[in-house]
Amino acid sequence: MNIKISDSWKPILQTEFEKPYFEVLMKYVKEEYAANSCFPAVNQIFEAFNLCSFEDLKVVIIGQDPYHGEGQAHGLCFSVNEGIKHPPSLKNIFKEIESDLSIPYPESGNLSRWANQGVLLLNATLTVKSKNAGSHQNKGWEQFTDAVISIISEKKEHVVFLLWGDYAKKKGKKIDPKKHCVFTSGHPSPLSANRGYWFVNKHFSKTNNYLKTKNLSLIKW
Repeated sequence: MNIKISDSWKPILQTEFEKPYFEVLMKYVKEEYAANSCFPAVNQIFEAFNLCSFEDLKVVIIGQDPYHGEGQAHGLCFSVNEGIKHPPSLKNIFKEIESDLSIPYPESGNLSRWANQGVLLLNATLTVKSKNAGSHQNKGWEQFTDAVISIISEKKEHVVFLLWGDYAKKKGKKIDPKKHCVFTSGHPSPLSANRGYWFVNKHFSKTNNYLKTKNLSLIKW
């Protein structure tokens, strides 16, 4: 399977691409896409890396797997294509930004605008079968994204990691907290948010406050 990933990440991840597990994973993904309707589109599987270069990376947000409804997923966690109804978790993210930074709730649920500023919107699993949540889990994607997090932790410094929910927190074990800033909270899904584990976490202002202390440009959320 032809991997379409930006030149800034290719040399960083080349060793991972050559490992046996990744070759098996790519074979599985190719077969799944040939036999079934899967998301995101093949040329957007690595979109998180294509829109956020390794050099510009300042913030990492970790999701679980892509949306599995028609037209939703386009390779960035929590994000949906233009004109698509905002899923519940994304609504709660925007509500928290509205509360935290007094930024009006946006019309567009496409978070490419964040990725272009250095926010890596990384799902733990990068593909999914249509209408079948979690269908491509435990096939090798988790090993790959664990490696991505480890590489970022090792090769970068002063990156803000936003870990929302237990799943993301477990992925966070790969992060060196002495080199990076880690903020954790409940997941923005309605179940977690309505129990008081999401709202008022102020992660968006906290992220910018940290970036400011490191003389890095702030994210326009």
